[in-house]
Amino acid sequence: MDFLDRGLALIRQKLSFVSYTPYNWKGYVQVCSWAATVFESYLLLRQYPLYSKPDPPPSLTAHFTPDVYKKSQDYGRDKARFALVSGLYKQCLDSTLLHFGFYAWGWRVAGSLLTYFGYGPEYEIIHSIVFVFLTVFVSSLPTLPLSVYSTFVLEEKHGFNKVTPSLFVIDLLKGYALAVVLGAPFLGAFLWIFRWAGDRFVPWLMGFMISFQLLMVVIYPTVIQPLFNKLSPLAEGPLRTRIEALAMRLRFPLKHLYEIDGSKRSSHSNAYFFGLPWSKHIVIFDTLIHQSTPEEVEAVLAHELGHWYYSHPFKLLLVSQLHLFSVLSTFPAFMHAPPLLRSFDFPPEVAKNPPIIVAFLMFQLILTPLESFIGIAMNAISRRFEYQADLFACSLYDLLKSKDPTVTGSKDLVETRDMGDRLGRALVALHVKNLSTVWVDWLYSAYHHSHPTLTERLARLELYKQKMEKPKAD
Repeated sequence: MDFLDRGLALIRQKLSFVSYTPYNWKGYVQVCSWAATVFESYLLLRQYPLYSKPDPPPSLTAHFTPDVYKKSQDYGRDKARFALVSGLYKQCLDSTLLHFGFYAWGWRVAGSLLTYFGYGPEYEIIHSIVFVFLTVFVSSLPTLPLSVYSTFVLEEKHGFNKVTPSLFVIDLLKGYALAVVLGAPFLGAFLWIFRWAGDRFVPWLMGFMISFQLLMVVIYPTVIQPLFNKLSPLAEGPLRTRIEALAMRLRFPLKHLYEIDGSKRSSHSNAYFFGLPWSKHIVIFDTLIHQSTPEEVEAVLAHELGHWYYSHPFKLLLVSQLHLFSVLSTFPAFMHAPPLLRSFDFPPEVAKNPPIIVAFLMFQLILTPLESFIGIAMNAISRRFEYQADLFACSLYDLLKSKDPTVTGSKDLVETRDMGDRLGRALVALHVKNLSTVWVDWLYSAYHHSHPTLTERLARLELYKQKMEKPKAD
C-alpha cells in the first residue's frame, strides 16, 4: 500500500500545476470535441459511397439476392445519413450547453432546490446526486426526438421496429426509475468513499467499483432484465439438447438456458451468456431461433463459448480495471483545482473548494477526447478475441477429441466436425436477416466496430478450415 501511495503522490506532484495554473479548459474541450466530431463525420463520408456499390463482395454473391442486397444498401445508407446528422446535432447541443455554463447552472439550481426543502451546503452528497440527475435529465431531453426518429421512422421503414409508442414511453420511464433507484445509492457510496478516504481513495474506490460490477452480474438478469423483456426457459427440443450437450462436453457451468422475447422490440437477433464464474446463463433471442436452424444456433453458441474458454470476459475486465485505475490515479491532481472549475464558469465561492462530483465530471470532460484512442485499442483487442472464438468453434472437434479420445466415434462429437461451416452459414444468415452492411471502409471499421466484418470473418474461417485439413491431406 505504501508503494501505491508513493506512486500516486508522484503523479499528483507531476500534475500539481493544474491546481494553481489557469488554463482555458473549456476551450480545450470545445476544440477537441469538435475535432472528434469532424473526424467521425469524415469516416461516415468515407463509408457512404460504399452504399452505392451495385453488387455484394464476390464471396457473398451467392447469399444475397438482388432484392435483399438492395435493401441492405438502402438501410446502411439511411443509417449513415442519420448518424451524420445526429452526430452534428449532438455536438452542437453539447457545445452550446458548455458555452453557456450549463454545469455551473445545474449546480446552482440543485442547490436552490435543496435550500427550498431545508437542506444546507453541508449536504454535499445529496447536492451532488440532485446535480447529476438534473443535468443528465435536462441534457437528454433535446435528444429524445432522435430516439423517436430512429425507432419509429428509420427502423420502422426497414421493417425492424416492433416498439409501440406506449412501450417506448414505458421503457423511458422505467429507465429513469432505474437510474434513480440504482444510481442514487451508487453515487452516494461513490462520493462517501472520497470523503472517507481522502486523497488515498484509489484502492478503496477500485474495490467498490469491482464489487458493484459483480453485484450487477447477479441482479441484472434477475431484477432489471425482466422489467424490459421476458426470459423463459428454452423449450425442450433439438436446440436445447444440442446446447446442453455442448456445454456438458466443455464443462461450461451452465445453470439456466433462456429464450428472450427480443422480437417485442426489434427483428434484430443476438445471443449471449452472463453470470459468475461458477454459474453461467445463456440467453438466446427468439428472433435468432426463428431465423436460424438449430445447427446454426449451436454454432453461434459455440463461438460464444469460445469467449468463455479463452477467458475473454475476464481479460476485458482486467483491461477495463487498468483503464479505471489510470483515470482515478490521475484525478487527485484535478480534485483540488479551483482554476479548473473557474474555466467552466463556476463562481469563485464554489471553485475555491471544489465539490468532488463537479471536479470529477469536469475531469471526465477533459479526458473524453482521449477516450477515442482507447476505444480504437479496445476494438482491436475485441476483434482479436472474435477471431479466437471463431477458431475455437472451427477446432471444436479436435479439442473435444483430445480431451477424451475414447468418444471419437460418438455421433454428437462427429457432428462438431463442420462447426466452422455452420458458423459461417449462421453469420451469413444473420447478416442477411439484419440487412447488415457488407461493404465496410477499413478506417471506419477500426474506429467503430468491435467485430471483424463479415467478409473478414468468412475469409478467416476458410483459412482455419484449410489449416486443419492440411495435415490430413499430407
